[in-house]
Amino acid sequence: MTLRRWAVGILAGGLFAYSIALGGLYAAQDNLIYPAPKQAAPVPPGYRQIELATADGLRLAAVFSPPAPGRKTVVFFHGNGDSWGGAAAANRLVMAAGYGVLLAEYRGYGANPGTPGEQGFYADGRAALAWLKAQGIGSEQVVLIGNSIGSGTATQLASEAPVAGLAVVSGFTSLPDLVAEKVSWAPTRYLVSDQFDNHAKVGRITAPMLLLHGTADTMIGPEHAQSLARAQPRARLVLVPGFGHELAYQDAAQRALLDWLAGL
Repeated sequence: MTLRRWAVGILAGGLFAYSIALGGLYAAQDNLIYPAPKQAAPVPPGYRQIELATADGLRLAAVFSPPAPGRKTVVFFHGNGDSWGGAAAANRLVMAAGYGVLLAEYRGYGANPGTPGEQGFYADGRAALAWLKAQGIGSEQVVLIGNSIGSGTATQLASEAPVAGLAVVSGFTSLPDLVAEKVSWAPTRYLVSDQFDNHAKVGRITAPMLLLHGTADTMIGPEHAQSLARAQPRARLVLVPGFGHELAYQDAAQRALLDWLAGL
């Protein structure tokens, strides 16, 4: 009887510790998913700072470089720990080729007000498209590029507007899919609030699509890009050998983007 009570006590203690761990994971998820830099990066050379007005009343700083005549405009959504400084590095060859570039900055990032989150990111992206439209650049002249978690916002916008193209760089099928790979001991699919379900959306996107991923990416494996390609067979899948999650900043990725952009 004593042994049985001891075993029951161990089990109860383990379940209690497990529940505490789950509760901590749930409570901390926003800080883990959105490690937002809290200081605004300097405005990159060749860009000017602009202000985006969101539907829920926020005023967000972003930066913009206008297109050369006849060129389309790229709207770039960076990864969760980045800023417009890193986004500028990821678009240096695109900008040099004369494409317009709007580097969106999210709510809660840099000096921007608000709290990061899926629906907020979508509102921020819509504000970027609205600002371009006010400048005379309609969505049909816009190419959306999303890197890592930025793929979620870019994919959502491409499912809403008739854009010229969508490029997903180092993207994922969905946030719960990715978290489940990283935290296999927890029922994360029931804990993750934000979904960014790219896999469910790409099949209904009619714009030309590029899926660009490094074969050595251990943060988000290339199987995510391959799964997205199966969901949207018209997409161009480019796997770049030897590169990891830093792919967006490499010349190899930007040359692949320029090759694709030239065909739009």
